Amino acid sequence: MLHALYLAFSHISAPVFRRAQGKALASGKDDPRRAGERWGKPTQERPTGPLIWFHAASVGETQSILPLITRLLAARPDANVLVTSATQTSADLLAQDLPTRALHQMVPYDTPRATRAFLHHWQPEAAIWVESELWPRMLREVDRARIPRMLINARVSDRTAKRWRKAPATVHTILSGFQTIHAQDSTTHDLIAEIGIPADRLSLTGALKRDKPPLPHDANTLTNLRAQVDGRALWCASSTHPGEDAVMLAAHKDHGGLLLLVPRHPNRGEEVTAEARAMGFDTAQRSTGDAITATTEVYVADTMGELGLWYRLAPISVIAGSFSDVGGHNPYEAIELGSAVLHGPHIGNFADIYAKLNAAGGAIQITNPTDLAQALRTVDPAALTAAAQGALKTEGGATDAALTAILDLLD
Repeated sequence: MLHALYLAFSHISAPVFRRAQGKALASGKDDPRRAGERWGKPTQERPTGPLIWFHAASVGETQSILPLITRLLAARPDANVLVTSATQTSADLLAQDLPTRALHQMVPYDTPRATRAFLHHWQPEAAIWVESELWPRMLREVDRARIPRMLINARVSDRTAKRWRKAPATVHTILSGFQTIHAQDSTTHDLIAEIGIPADRLSLTGALKRDKPPLPHDANTLTNLRAQVDGRALWCASSTHPGEDAVMLAAHKDHGGLLLLVPRHPNRGEEVTAEARAMGFDTAQRSTGDAITATTEVYVADTMGELGLWYRLAPISVIAGSFSDVGGHNPYEAIELGSAVLHGPHIGNFADIYAKLNAAGGAIQITNPTDLAQALRTVDPAALTAAAQGALKTEGGATDAALTAILDLLD
C-alpha cells in the first residue's frame, strides 16, 4: 500500500521537487547550468554502443566505484559508463576523476516525466545502484523499460533498518526487482534476507571502499606541510559534522600540539574556523591560503580531495560522523596510510568493520572529549595501526565480485 501510494503521489510531486531545487539553487548548493538534468534534460549526447548506468548518491559512493568503472571499461572496450549522483560536490570530483568513456549527469527527480525523459535519452543496457538510495518511481520506470538492474555495496544504516522493519512488504517490493544484490556487511545481508529476498540473488561481498587504491596526494605539498609542522605533535579529526567540531576542540584543549580539523563539507570551513577562534585557539584556514606557523594550534583543512595529505601527515586520526547520529565514516583510508584510528560510539554505517578492528586492538572507541584527550596522550599509534592493518588483511574482493556480476548481467 505504501509503495502504491508513493507511486501515485509521484505523478503530482513535481512542485515539491521544484521548491527543493529552488532552495538549493538559491543557497549555491546546485549549479544552475545543470538544473535541467534533474528533470531528465541531458547536457551531453548519448555515446554510441552499450551504456552501463551507475547511480551513486554522493561523494563516498561515487568515489567507491571508480576502480570498478575503470576495470569494467577495460573488460568491455565497446562500452561506455554513465554515472548519476545527487550532489554538486560529487559532480565536481567526478569531473576530475572519471576515466575516458565515462560521463556524469545529475540524477533526475523521482517523477514519471523526469525519469522517463532520462531513460528515453540514455537507454542504458544495465542499471547499477550503489549502496541504498532507492527511488521507487525510477525503479518502476527501469522495470517498465526492461532494463536489468542490480544493487552493489548495499548498506543499511540503523535508522533505515528500523524503517525497513516497519514496512517489510514495501521494501520487499522495491528490492525484488534487482536481479543481484551485493551486501557490504552482515547486518545488511541478514536484513535483506529477513525481508524475503532469495538467497540466490543475495551475496555478502564486503565493501567496495576496501578495494580502493590509497588516497592520492601531491608529494611536493606533503613535503612543504611536513616542513611547516616541523616535528610537532599533531592529530587529525576527519569528516566532522556540525556538533562534532566542539568535541574535537574540547579534547584538543589539553593537547598542546596541532589539530588538523577536516570538516566533511568544505563549505563549513568558515564557521568551523570561527568556532575554533572563539575557543581561543590560534587557527589557520587552508581555503584562505593560511600557512601553518609555529603558533598554529588548529588548522582547518576545508578543501576537497586532500584527505590523503592529512592521513599521511597525522599519526592519529579520529574518524568523525561517529560522535553524532550520522553513523560513522570509512576507516580504511586512514589505516591504509598509516594513521591510527579512534572513533565515537555511533558507527552503525560500518558496524562490522569497527567490531573487527576493536576486537583486534586496531581501533579505540571514544565517548567524550575527556576520554579523547586521554587517548591522544597515551595511545601507541604504531601498535594501533599494525593491529588494524593485520585485521584488514583478509578484507577485500567486493570489486571483483561486482565486476563479474555486471559482466554476467550484460551477457
